[in-house]
Amino acid sequence: MALEHIDDSEVDIVIVALQSDLTSFLNAWRPLFSRFHLIIVQDPDLKGELKIPQGFDHRVYTKSDIDQVIGPTTSIVFSGYSCRYFGYLVSRKKYIISVDDDCLPAKDNDGNLTNAVSQHLANLTTPATPFFFNTLYDPFREGADFVRGYPFSLRSGVDCALSCGLWLNLADYDAPTQALKPEHRNSHYVDAVMTVPAGTLMPISGINIAFNRALVGPALFPGLKLTGEGKLRWETIEDIWCGMCVKVICDHLSIGVKTGLPYVFRSDKGNPIESLKKEWEGVKKMEEIIPFFQSVRLPRTATTAEDCLLEMAKSVKDRLGGTDPLFARAAEAMVEWVKIWKAAGASHSTPGV
Repeated sequence: MALEHIDDSEVDIVIVALQSDLTSFLNAWRPLFSRFHLIIVQDPDLKGELKIPQGFDHRVYTKSDIDQVIGPTTSIVFSGYSCRYFGYLVSRKKYIISVDDDCLPAKDNDGNLTNAVSQHLANLTTPATPFFFNTLYDPFREGADFVRGYPFSLRSGVDCALSCGLWLNLADYDAPTQALKPEHRNSHYVDAVMTVPAGTLMPISGINIAFNRALVGPALFPGLKLTGEGKLRWETIEDIWCGMCVKVICDHLSIGVKTGLPYVFRSDKGNPIESLKKEWEGVKKMEEIIPFFQSVRLPRTATTAEDCLLEMAKSVKDRLGGTDPLFARAAEAMVEWVKIWKAAGASHSTPGV
């Protein structure tokens, strides 16, 4: 998959470091990552220096870096899986690819190593078609095209802002489903990419995604972590909240979201029973807010991701804030994130910039 039109300097790869030894992880990804700059964000709760093999253009961000950028009182927001959002914050590149450190390159049905980086970039740099579904999925993939009856007026498509990859082995299940199916593993590799239709919500996981930072960067945020609800292990729920926010924003801005390829191979991790104990309140809350996201509409005056997130915050406060203090805090956190994003962007002292 050739992408000669993309300059390597336009791409950052953000890696969540929840383990101290990244040697095996990075060596496995070396054929795909070595061309690009890596932003490695170390979990603030992880002590000691990271073990990183030679041969990578990288910058490690630690708790002291996080404190320097946003202050020690807020840095707890970026603990655990949420440290990926700090990488999004400090990057200045057009395209960001985000992969967790428990993921390895996947193989396709023929046993060939898949190039997740190239596939994500291909998804982002070819048009999306959110306003009319193509039954051959992505019409811009080699060998595909628009089907009979597809409106010619919509065939130019729109910009793709977000590419949501999948993974093999450990399936993308919540804790209740994992507890019911502890032995289930995903081995089903589907060679397809599709645009998610406008008006349709989807669960988004930050484990294997890529996005156009210029189009939608601020809309990817640790929203529920910012509320101070970390004790409920919101890091497993917050990307669902974030994902619904970003999908509504993409629909409003007439930009696209793709899902499907690329796959990564995700290692087994965690105890579903323990996760269930911590997540259950969050799982119930997510059920309560689906109707809100299905019905919320943003004003035409909201023309950027920042504008949209602020308008979303108003709607969350007005329509959900009275039902539970959590949502009122979530609305405040969304406004706070926009302030953090703008402040970090305006700062010339941001490490690594």
